[in-house]
Amino acid sequence: MNYLIMSFLFLFFLVKINMFQKLYDQALTWSRHKHADKYLGALSFAESSFFPIPPDVMLAPMSLARPEKAKKLALLTTITSVLGGILGYGIGYFLFDAVAPWLQETKYWSKYLLAEEFFNEWGVWAVFIAGFSPIPYKVFTIAAGALNMALLPFILASFIGRGARFFLVALLIAAGGEKLEKGLRKYMDMLGWIVVALVVIGGLIYKFVYPAH
Repeated sequence: MNYLIMSFLFLFFLVKINMFQKLYDQALTWSRHKHADKYLGALSFAESSFFPIPPDVMLAPMSLARPEKAKKLALLTTITSVLGGILGYGIGYFLFDAVAPWLQETKYWSKYLLAEEFFNEWGVWAVFIAGFSPIPYKVFTIAAGALNMALLPFILASFIGRGARFFLVALLIAAGGEKLEKGLRKYMDMLGWIVVALVVIGGLIYKFVYPAH
């Protein structure tokens, strides 16, 4: 428990002294390492519960360099991300009172509150939205545990949402080349908000067509 709390505090310290860009650059360096696959899996796992850098940073250049392995890399990223999401769920379920003060002191608190609203409104669909939403997935994993969401639907929705995101990134980069890779962040944010908007519109239409009795 103390180790997890110290990890959160350490990461908060890194962000406060403007080291986010250095971590981002380090992730790019890992993508060119001979053990890049292992680093990708570790980054994907960590990002789902506490690490600030998304695995797309490594997945994109690796898919660009090895397009024939893009699907394999996307699958690795998905599996490790979901496993990390289970850790995030556990943090929310067992340790939320301990990590809540840290969340409240960071930029993640407002996003956590927004994730709570998503869960209250959409239930398990919020986890699917998290796969594409610019709101960090780690916020949804912690919120899911804190709100006692059923674990199995959480895992299944995470596989679908995260898998869809990572396969989309890997296959687009493998097909689109360096130009698309350089614009990844802009395109993913735009796509993320489009997906969120479509899900919200679909939910509103469903409620209008099938109102609760």
